[in-house]
Amino acid sequence: MGHTNDPAVIERLMRTKGRWAIVGLTTNEWRAAYDVSLFIRDRLGMEIIPVNLPGDAVHGETGYRTLGDIPAEKRPIDVVDCFVNSQKVGSVVDQAIAVGAKAVWLQLGVIDEAAAERAKAAGLDVVMNACPAQLAWKYNL
Repeated sequence: MGHTNDPAVIERLMRTKGRWAIVGLTTNEWRAAYDVSLFIRDRLGMEIIPVNLPGDAVHGETGYRTLGDIPAEKRPIDVVDCFVNSQKVGSVVDQAIAVGAKAVWLQLGVIDEAAAERAKAAGLDVVMNACPAQLAWKYNL
């Protein structure tokens, strides 16, 4: 049986102030991660940490190449928000588990049932194939 998102988990993650590592966030304004990360920071009030291959800063926030590169003073990571394709997200989920993240959020179209099961088995909350910016109306955010 596949993963089913829990509305209570979604609402808690979106309402509880925390630190979100946005994997796949780059300076490319045409990518969904660019605007959604602004929504997460400015509308939901979360701290965001860009994670991208070159380690570029985005939205004035220091960027890192991997979740493991994020320094201890920027941890714990509450949510790892994944803007990578489904074939690559398993590695990101494994990194999230390794750094002690509390949750993984796989964006719209990002689906990896095995990775979701690994995250759940490690005690992480999991949201898959969903976007917080599109769900905000549902929770009056």
